[in-house]
Order: sequence, then structure tokens, then C-alpha cells
Amino acid sequence: MKIEPGQTVLLTGASGGLGVHMARAFFARGTTLALVAHPGAGLENLRNEVDKSGVRTLVMISDLRDPEQRRRLVQDVMRELGPIDILVNNAGVEFTGAYHELSEESIGEVLAVNLEAPMMLTRLILPEMVRRQRGHIVNVSSLAGKSGPAFQEAYAATKAGLIAFTSSVRATYRNTGVSASVVVPGFVEAGIYAELKQKSGCSAPKTLGTSAPQSVARAMLHAIEHDLPEIIINPIPVRPLLAFTALFPRVGEWIAGKTGANDFFRDVVRSQNRPG
Repeated sequence: MKIEPGQTVLLTGASGGLGVHMARAFFARGTTLALVAHPGAGLENLRNEVDKSGVRTLVMISDLRDPEQRRRLVQDVMRELGPIDILVNNAGVEFTGAYHELSEESIGEVLAVNLEAPMMLTRLILPEMVRRQRGHIVNVSSLAGKSGPAFQEAYAATKAGLIAFTSSVRATYRNTGVSASVVVPGFVEAGIYAELKQKSGCSAPKTLGTSAPQSVARAMLHAIEHDLPEIIINPIPVRPLLAFTALFPRVGEWIAGKTGANDFFRDVVRSQNRPG
């Protein structure tokens, strides 16, 4: 699907680290933007930045855990900006810790924001996309959804779910003009990883490296315009490792452990539990 000026883009998690760069990538293409976040810190600054470019922008605060707010969000965007051409499910939350120590509320929040909201927002906008025979959905996953690192059970499960969900959407709506892509970044110098790094002082393992948020935004545009099922963003190629793990799970698990990702999250947990 070619990205063209005037198309309407609904972007969740717009004021987060990745979301800001995604918004910039879209407004550089002249698209109309519906920028959504919760609780909304930074949204006004982003809108002011976008407004200077002359791009039409709608800023909305919406708690995606709430079904009624999700429905109202889609209704308001369509009423104010017209049919949605591109939906980017970027909003996400994460809690690093031993799974048995996470509260039910924390687990429920991860499930609701990371997986339930993208699935339900997609369901809400699909009828109009199918009617118009035009539209693209982008789900922002993570390498955690491919490898399942330690101390990331809820987060990894939701990100794996987005990968499978995207695949099914593509199969169901093939040849209708509607499609979907999943973006799978590793450690990105923005958003969740940047927050963990700042709070804990821990850095991503050198064996995996980190990516710039601009690289993720460019990959997102590429995935839309070339209708890619999946695109992995990581400075070091990891797809061969993932393929090897699929063929030889036990050996792959051992190799994955040697990448240092499990140690990174273990160190984050230790830093959280450190006195003072």
C-alpha cells in the first residue's frame, strides 16, 4: 500500500519513545494523523511539532484498557478525520520481574494494552477498510515474542500473540485490499528499553546490540509499502538463530541464553530489588 498525503493514520502510543519517531515518519509523508496516548504526557508537544509542518492532526488521550474508550476512540477519529487508512498498534506496557511475583493487575494490564487493544481496535476498523477495499494494519511486536527472555513472561506472550494475530489477519483478508504487517524490533534506544536502561543502569548485551528508533520507523513504512508479513529490526542478524531454534529447540535455547538477553533482564530485576 502506497503511503500518500491525506491518508488517515491512527497511531497508538504516539507520545512514547518509538511513537514520536513513527509520528514524524508519517507527517513527513503528509498523512493526516490521529495521535493517541495515555496518560498523554508529551502529546501536546508532539502535536505542536506536527502542526508546524501543516499536517492535520488530532490528539486524543485514551485508556486502551477500557473497551468503551476504544470504541469511542475509533468513532471520534472517523468522525473528525474520515476513514482510517492505516492503524499502527504501537502502545505497550511492560513489567520486568519473576512471573510469580507480578500482581494479577500488572499481568492483566499487559494483556489488555499489548494484545487485547490491538485486536479489538483492528476489529473496529476492519469493516470500513473491507468496504473501501483499502487499509493496512501494523502491529508492533518485539524479539521477546520470538525468543521469550527471562522475567518477561507476560510481555513475551503478548508480543508472540501479535505475530500470530498478524499472520491470521493477512490470511483472512488476502486479495481484499486490506493487509497487515508485524514489526519486530530488538533492543531500541527509545521506549521500554531506554526506560529500563535509565532506571537500572543496565545496558543491552553487545552480542545483540541496539537499534535507533528512526530505524524502526523506517522499517514500519517499508513494511506498509511493500506489504511485508514481518520485518525484524536488529543490528545483528537474528533470523538464522530463530530458524535454528525452531529446528533444534534445546540447542537454540542454550544459544539464546548465550546472547545475554536473559542476563540483562536478570540484572534489571536485581537493580529493582537493590536496597535504597
